[in-house]
Amino acid sequence: MSKCEQCIVREFSSLKALNKEELLKMANCKTSYIIKKGDPIFEEGESVNGIYCIKDGICKLSKLSANGKDQIVKLVKPGELLGQRSMISDEPANLSAVALEDMEVCFIPKSEVLGFFNQNNQFSMNMMKSICGDLKDADDHMVSMAQKSVKERLAETLIYLEDTFGKNQDGSLHIQLSREELAGMIGTATESCIRLLSEFNKSGLVELTGKKISILDKNKLKRMAE
Repeated sequence: MSKCEQCIVREFSSLKALNKEELLKMANCKTSYIIKKGDPIFEEGESVNGIYCIKDGICKLSKLSANGKDQIVKLVKPGELLGQRSMISDEPANLSAVALEDMEVCFIPKSEVLGFFNQNNQFSMNMMKSICGDLKDADDHMVSMAQKSVKERLAETLIYLEDTFGKNQDGSLHIQLSREELAGMIGTATESCIRLLSEFNKSGLVELTGKKISILDKNKLKRMAE
């Protein structure tokens, strides 16, 4: 069992406010999981009853629309927590969390987390700030969807993917989303996303190699996104 006080990723979340005694208590009650690429951590409508700490790997948070389309709301990286809003509101999960690559996650039961709430004011404040940050991101995303064209949203998303998750050695985006997933992030049909990527490729903005996407002219993409 890995020791929570020695885990580097906790420094990137609300858990950094916990003291050594609380971290030892958490280590004794947490459960670690390996989640394979494509498998869900939890699904929309499910009772989460705790929080998940992402130790390694990346997942997508998405919502299934009435027409069966998977709308990606957010990508989650190591150090972030999942399920905190559902746990505090005592409601089923509003989104599904699915692994985009093999992941290692730790589950901390609700009873323990709420105990930390009562004992540690800084932990409570950190978690509230994290939830407020998610709400701000959701507001920004909603405004972007309403005010920007699909082309502008695609440019913005490609820059976000490189800035947030980095590149492979060959220069391609580290996160390899399918064309359908990318379309789900920018809120358009898969066919429209494929057509726009082809346009970007012909214009020398990106290079497409199979499923891989490499950004060639980031400055032009930034100007397009703005």
